[in-house]
Amino acid sequence: MSQKPILIVIGGPTAVGKTALAVEIASELKTEIISSDSRQIYKELDIGVAKPSVEELAKVQHHFISTHSIFNDFNAGAYEAEALDVLDEVFSSHNTAVLSGGSGLYIKAVLDGFDPLPGKNEKLRNELKLLYEQEGIEGLISYLAQLNPNTKLKDHQNPQRLIRAIEIEKQVDVIPKVNKRKREFSPYCFYLNMDREILYSRINERVDKMVSAGLVDEAREFYKFKDLNALQTVGYKELFMHFSGELSLDAAIEKIKKNSRNYAKRQLTWFRNDPRFIEVSGLEEMKKFLPKSLSNNLV
Repeated sequence: MSQKPILIVIGGPTAVGKTALAVEIASELKTEIISSDSRQIYKELDIGVAKPSVEELAKVQHHFISTHSIFNDFNAGAYEAEALDVLDEVFSSHNTAVLSGGSGLYIKAVLDGFDPLPGKNEKLRNELKLLYEQEGIEGLISYLAQLNPNTKLKDHQNPQRLIRAIEIEKQVDVIPKVNKRKREFSPYCFYLNMDREILYSRINERVDKMVSAGLVDEAREFYKFKDLNALQTVGYKELFMHFSGELSLDAAIEKIKKNSRNYAKRQLTWFRNDPRFIEVSGLEEMKKFLPKSLSNNLV
């Protein structure tokens, strides 16, 4: 029986250096990169999502960079199907591939997949929005508790998440039964990390560079579309608050830095909680955990 191809997974917090490491590894192994960044996938967004540089994109074939539009619905479930198709194609001519990005949910989509969920029910959603308008967040919490008192949400104060949870509970009997797609690869999972103070300094510096590169003007272009899901993103939503008069520009920039640091904390928590992921500081440490057939090719 032939050996399964290897998927090298590189996760970690924002600004830690995932892209540079992925490019280095993919270049040495003469393979391709599948991005698992849920925002770099959008072709309209550029400065605020820290896409790979022109040089990095030219050096190694990347997938899921600037391939979709903010105006079309896209989620981790759709990403799973598309990413597995791309991996099949890559593995048809390579025995390795690199999956790199900080979106834990997108990485989980590739490694594990998801149980199917019911689609949107506009009639029910409108009824729940009316309930929210009339009874507030407590009305939604009470409704969900009646349907399933054991439902767990990370944020019970988020009406959108509550509405979606109710929508799922109400339609649980119509969820289609499907077999999960088999994963025809062997994953080796790592997440990059570094001293927290250095990481936070890198995050702050990256935000300053984004602002200098024109982030404010880029965000202003999309202000009229601020309610799109794709734009509920650190770097844009804070500037939208500035444009609406809620924050000064300096305050918005400081808020971007703070929210980016908080996002980095959540990313680290995600990867630390998955026992498959090994914390590394760089390539040399990573090579210790890879098969010799690969590590010998990584200078």
